[in-house]
Parts: sequence; C-alpha cells; structure tokens
Amino acid sequence: MSTIRERNKQLILRAASEEFADKGFAATKTSDIAAKAGLPKPNVYYYFKSKENLYREVLESIIEPILQASTPFNPEGVPSEVLSNYIRSKIRISRDLPFASKVFASEIMHGAPHLSADLVEQLNSQAKHNIDCIQTWIDRGQIAPIDPNHLMFSIWAATQTYADFDWQITAITGKAKLDEEDYEAAAQTIIRLVLKGCEPD
Repeated sequence: MSTIRERNKQLILRAASEEFADKGFAATKTSDIAAKAGLPKPNVYYYFKSKENLYREVLESIIEPILQASTPFNPEGVPSEVLSNYIRSKIRISRDLPFASKVFASEIMHGAPHLSADLVEQLNSQAKHNIDCIQTWIDRGQIAPIDPNHLMFSIWAATQTYADFDWQITAITGKAKLDEEDYEAAAQTIIRLVLKGCEPD
C-alpha cells in the first residue's frame, strides 16, 4: 500500500507542478491536476487535503534540492571546485524539476505569499552563508574582488533560465527538448565564464 500511496502522490505532484507552472495557482483546478495525473479527483484531496497544501508541496519539492545544492560552500573549500559543483547542481535542478522551478520563480516574483516564514528564513540564510563564503575567498585573495551578491545572482539567473525560459531556449536551438549533451554544455559554459571571471587579478 505504501508503494501505491507514494506512486499516486508523485503522479499528483508531477501533474500539479505542470498545471501550476502553466496556469498559476489561482487558475489551476484540482480536477485538471487529477486528470493529468490519471487519478480520480478525490485522490488529490485524500493525499493533500487542499489545493493550497498541494501547491506548498510543489514548492517544497524544489526548495530542498536548492538548499542541498549549497552543501559544497565552506570557507575552507577550493573556490573553483565549490563554484563548479554548485553550478552543476543548479543545472540538474533545472533539468530534473523544470515545472517546479517555474512555480518557484513565479512565487518569488509575487513576493512569496505561500512560502512559510521558516522556508524563507532557510533560503535567505543559505544565500547569506554562500555570499559570506565568497567574501572570505575575496578577502584572502583567492578570487577576484567582485561583488559576491551579484556573483550569486548571476549564477542563479544563468542556471535557472534553462527551466524558467525553456520555451525561448528550445525555440532558438530548434530542439523540442534539451538532451544531456545540452545540459553538460550549459554547465561547462557557465563554469568557464564564472571561474574566468573570478580569477584573481
């Protein structure tokens, strides 16, 4: 039973991610989520109780990987390795969770009305930790004296664009969907740009 339960929950979460990404929270109907998941509508309420809870679960499904992506950041780490690993993790999130990424981006653009204070604090603390780590490397002369805030913003923008602006990317590349080689090329390109830009003067 637990296997069926988990399978159904994942089907609903995946369908909800697509519907919320496509239509937004207000315009999404639970009946459409159930239809996309291939399950009866009561199952949505059985597993998640409400549309609001389901929306929060979609958000949490990407917040955990976002927080985990920062694991390599520590002042004693090698900057090139830490930044490379972080960029690769962020690209993987865009590849594996594209719809949840769009939902998260929309939530942030609207002032994070559905995110709990605890999750907002976790995200902000993580970002501050990463930025402080970068500043330590700058102070030690390990990387160039660039603004650590804008370095983080640039990495976020460069990696998340592969999920949030996939329509534009596929239109330009002429591919219906990016493959593993595309994501690897993206990671290598962003890593090269960041590491070259961070080289000490």
